[in-house]
Amino acid sequence: MKSVIRKKRKNYIPSTPEITAENILNREFHADKPNQKWLTDVTEFKLTNGQKAYLSAILDLGDKSIVSYVLGRFNNNQLVFDTFDLAVAANPDAHPLFHSDRGFQYTNRLFKNKLETIGATQSMSRVSRCIDNGPMEGFWGIIKSEMYYLHTFHTFEELKQAIDEYMDFYNMRRLQKKLKGLTPIEYRNQALVA
Repeated sequence: MKSVIRKKRKNYIPSTPEITAENILNREFHADKPNQKWLTDVTEFKLTNGQKAYLSAILDLGDKSIVSYVLGRFNNNQLVFDTFDLAVAANPDAHPLFHSDRGFQYTNRLFKNKLETIGATQSMSRVSRCIDNGPMEGFWGIIKSEMYYLHTFHTFEELKQAIDEYMDFYNMRRLQKKLKGLTPIEYRNQALVA
């Protein structure tokens, strides 16, 4: 008998980042109020038809809410830019510390310009240190265990509807012990009024 070991193919395009930033967040995962610290990332979902979908989201450390999200068919700059633009439109007075990994979408000059336009401070995880973006990674675990792994999704549209419904549930109806038993939006509304 002989085993055949296939050579693992890389499915990414190596790139040299135009912009990098220090890890200013430095695992300080607490914020006194909303819009002080935003975390972001992109995760992948697989459909039964072999296609993939990519979810970009921004999480606010002040109230654990998802400030904005976009589901797309491609993991590209536009996906991240659209997510950021939605967050800014919903929070025009926000000037957060904005933390991400070192993905190509966050290390280009166009994205840096977007951050500078709203007076945000850029922070990035260290190389190969996903724990530096721990709460965002934790949210991906929550949405996948509470929604994605419980269902089979055949089409992009089915997945999009399920994510829309879950995001509404997460922000508006999912009570959180760390938020004094409130939902993220209830906690956010109280904090923004105070």
